[in-house]
Amino acid sequence: MTADDDSRGEADVKRGSFDHSPVLLSEVCEVTAPADGEVIVDATFGGGGYSRAFLEMAECRVIGFDRDPSAAAAAEALAEAFPGRFRFVPAPFAELDQHLDAPVDAVVFDVGVSSMQLDDPARGFSFMSPGPLDMRMFAAHGAVPEDGADAAQFVNTLDEKELADLIFHLGDERRARQIARAIVRERTSAPITTTTELADLVARVYGRPPRDGRHPATRTFQALRIAVNDELMQLAKGLYAAEAVLRPGGRLVVVTFHSLEDRIAKRFLALRSGRTPGASRHQPEMIQLSQPTFRIVNHRPLGTGNEEVARNPRSRSAKLRWALRTEAPCPAPDFEALGLPRWQSS
Repeated sequence: MTADDDSRGEADVKRGSFDHSPVLLSEVCEVTAPADGEVIVDATFGGGGYSRAFLEMAECRVIGFDRDPSAAAAAEALAEAFPGRFRFVPAPFAELDQHLDAPVDAVVFDVGVSSMQLDDPARGFSFMSPGPLDMRMFAAHGAVPEDGADAAQFVNTLDEKELADLIFHLGDERRARQIARAIVRERTSAPITTTTELADLVARVYGRPPRDGRHPATRTFQALRIAVNDELMQLAKGLYAAEAVLRPGGRLVVVTFHSLEDRIAKRFLALRSGRTPGASRHQPEMIQLSQPTFRIVNHRPLGTGNEEVARNPRSRSAKLRWALRTEAPCPAPDFEALGLPRWQSS
């Protein structure tokens, strides 16, 4: 398993070469194919790039979801630009079926951290700039939900084994035990509270940069971010929610950025299309559906071309999968069959 995390392009962000346009924009627009009168769900609104493109392509309506409070400003601007055609729901995409009262024609996911989040040092997602060790997608600029643990709380309260398991399973970090041991040793003197403190600590564990050219802290930061935001379970719930709200013939479009996300999307579509692999010692057996709820359109995911990667380094690991909803009723969600990593908070 490789963890092709979207933060791999952080150095390019700092050099000012990062492209803020959505990844695989033309490909996503082509397969989503919005038409007049349709309702499209942009499940990961972010800066609104996909939503704006859909609204410009056709006289459709778009409903944007995002749990990040910082997305509200872009959503307000889009609602003003397209009166009566855009609605923003400040909620996680895992709950999209709870906020829609009628079937929709397409649901689009662009999973993972956004450039908007990486670019703001105060959010604590990036190891390239000093900031608080936060990483919460659901809180911005000091807003603390009652149940919202930030990355600093994970780093400073989990025991050594829990930290090692988190970093290994969610970051594919082979030095997870060494990093966890170093974190526990360091925090006995004082809590680790900033991004640079943690990044420097992980770099000292490595001693020299990894051979693949990544910053030594890339995988650790990825693991913490995924845990803080419960990203993998959120994706699993979001896919099942999309299944529930799509009309027959509706399009499900998923763009992922690392192998953990892509494996969930791939297994979900395999499970719900009837293309179910057998069990292995690593994965549970997947139950064969008598009535598949999706028909996979591209069995091999689309990736980005050299031109887009040169313009936007974050896009290098992007994969696009899409499928069409059938007329079959939704069976109960099967989260175990999606093979979520053993570290899972929900």
